[in-house]
Amino acid sequence: MKSIRYYYFLLSLLLIVGCKSASVAVIPNTEVSNFEKLAAIENIVSIEKRAIVSHFDENYELWFEQPIDYNDSTKGTFKQRVFLGFENPKQPVIVELSGYGIGSEKAGELATHYNANQLSIEHRYFNNSRPEDIDWNTLTVENAAKDQATIITAIRNALYPNSKFISTGISKGCQTVMAHRLYFPENVDACVCYVGPLNFAREDERIFEFLKNVGTAKERAKIRSFQDLCFENKAALLEILKTKAKEKAMTWEFGIEKALEYSILEYPFAYWQWGTDANEIPKASASPEVIYKHLFDVVGYSFFEESSVENLQPYFWAALTQQGIYGYETMPFEKYLHTDKIYTFDWAFPEGITKTYDLKPMQRIKSFLDLKAEKMLFIYGEYDAWSATAVELTENASKRELYKFVKPKGNHKTRIKSFDAKEQKEIYSIIDSWLK
Repeated sequence: MKSIRYYYFLLSLLLIVGCKSASVAVIPNTEVSNFEKLAAIENIVSIEKRAIVSHFDENYELWFEQPIDYNDSTKGTFKQRVFLGFENPKQPVIVELSGYGIGSEKAGELATHYNANQLSIEHRYFNNSRPEDIDWNTLTVENAAKDQATIITAIRNALYPNSKFISTGISKGCQTVMAHRLYFPENVDACVCYVGPLNFAREDERIFEFLKNVGTAKERAKIRSFQDLCFENKAALLEILKTKAKEKAMTWEFGIEKALEYSILEYPFAYWQWGTDANEIPKASASPEVIYKHLFDVVGYSFFEESSVENLQPYFWAALTQQGIYGYETMPFEKYLHTDKIYTFDWAFPEGITKTYDLKPMQRIKSFLDLKAEKMLFIYGEYDAWSATAVELTENASKRELYKFVKPKGNHKTRIKSFDAKEQKEIYSIIDSWLK
């Protein structure tokens, strides 16, 4: 009887809807949009729906209001920029921790592969994610991890309560992922880290040893000969640099001559980091113009030039106080530089402030990786200079689902797609298991 009554009910409803004179009540759509869900998050102070990019169905720019110091609320707040590429609440969420400012709204390697959602978090104090007057002592790996945990938790609760979250980052972003995993091991389900150093000193001497042994003896000899060639042509190179400085309005805090010296000393690190072709190294008979062009094609201007250093100030602060960097051995070039002291980055501290390097955060990350960390995968390039201080896994690390893949002769641009088909399949099978 129930099915018959239901049939007559539907029939009468259709007759009413079909009658032109009938007054039909419209039931409002009560579904809450993603925009409304995001706007309801307590510490989001600005939200903008942006043009679609990559495979995402929706794209948002969000600004979170965050404490400057989680241990002292009197220091106020700053606004932190976030991009959200929304695809589907049933798909995984890839959390991009760049360690710098956000470079792009487009999907990264993992989000593209999995047709996933992507949450990109700008690191505190980079680009526009900074207070007007920075208290540099509040730029710590712990405060940054708390920023990220706040954002991830809020986005998960609002849009993705049942999705898997995987954090990922490249270079300093990899360092950021490791620190976030240390302080908030349950905040994401797994991590994929690319080409990230784990330094145990401010000027980690393992980098010196790496540069003495990487590649072939023939290639290392060519690099050393080119550096000698640069110093022998220093006066001519300096004149070219002065001309370029005027053209490009470049200045250096420690002066233009020191800028050239630092650039020559940086050459081996940059050479291996970016995968330079040894056949491109100029011969001894090359003109100063050819020598100059090759040197700065490899090294670039941005690492030492004053305006670039200002933009990278948060990087240098973190490197010099907690995360480590490197220095330059001068002994091989003592006859040119008249010193055997290591050239350091002390000049890159913000004006009027210095701080002693604290080795504890990176040591804590090492202990965490050695003993407790779970579900982390590391990607490296064998010849990348930053691989000198790459993460080293313990023998039983695979029992906790920690894995490391090294691309033979790879550089700092090494990604999963850099490996051959067999290893790509192996890498993605591990990540697949984490997403089940």
